[in-house]
Amino acid sequence: MAAEVRAAGSPSWDPGCYLTFGDQRLRPALDLLSRVPTLDARAAVTQTVVDLGCGPGNVTPFLRRRFPEAEIIGLDSSADMLAKARQADLAVTWVEADIADWRAARPVDIIYSNAALHWLPDHSGLFPSLLAQLRPGGSLAVQMPDTSAGLWREALRQVAAEGPWAATLADLLQPGNVLEPAAYRRLLADATQALDIWRTDYLHVLEGDDAVFAWTRGAGARPFLDRLNGAQREGFAEAYRQRLAAAYPREPDGTTLLPFTRTFVVAVKAA
Repeated sequence: MAAEVRAAGSPSWDPGCYLTFGDQRLRPALDLLSRVPTLDARAAVTQTVVDLGCGPGNVTPFLRRRFPEAEIIGLDSSADMLAKARQADLAVTWVEADIADWRAARPVDIIYSNAALHWLPDHSGLFPSLLAQLRPGGSLAVQMPDTSAGLWREALRQVAAEGPWAATLADLLQPGNVLEPAAYRRLLADATQALDIWRTDYLHVLEGDDAVFAWTRGAGARPFLDRLNGAQREGFAEAYRQRLAAAYPREPDGTTLLPFTRTFVVAVKAA
């Protein structure tokens, strides 16, 4: 799955940590890809697919397989993630840039973004802007975790607000950026010829000690951990780990169940 790309001033990313649950994180990415319309093989010019927020490039090979003749651009703001992506030696153009600032040099055929746009604010401006960078008939395909929901998020809010680090973390306790599905329809319907919006509740079956903490440490909790250092970082991590252990008790078989909601948007630009 594409890593959760950071905007300017947001957290750093550790490819190894993020990929700890690679198979679990990949499923929504492939669910999204399965709904992306195919490209017209009869096109006279090279078609372009942008993997927006490509992270360590773990979805990019699937894009290459699905669109073998297309030019593929993998874009992420993390140099570490892109270094990992380049190891796959794919026929891909890798670009280090911030999604919030990125503009296509020319209209592209597909913008695919998996687990990235939820980090960016102002979706009412962002989504129409991305759609505008497509050619007529091009597709915008987006998957976003709902980071405002779930026991893990509530535990994160509580720990951040209650400890000696509360003032340092206060600005990170804002509501999430992901809108209700109906809001995306209102933003995109007038400029599209096909629009599919849905939510899926996944039940991730995690293995290992402190499994939910390990999951969130690579994504949702990362901005909080990055903001702290030394004893405060260790104290916050331990308090969060304990809160998660209580919220997500292990199953009799030793696994931990993590329900996780994701929002999907596939929009085909009007001709």
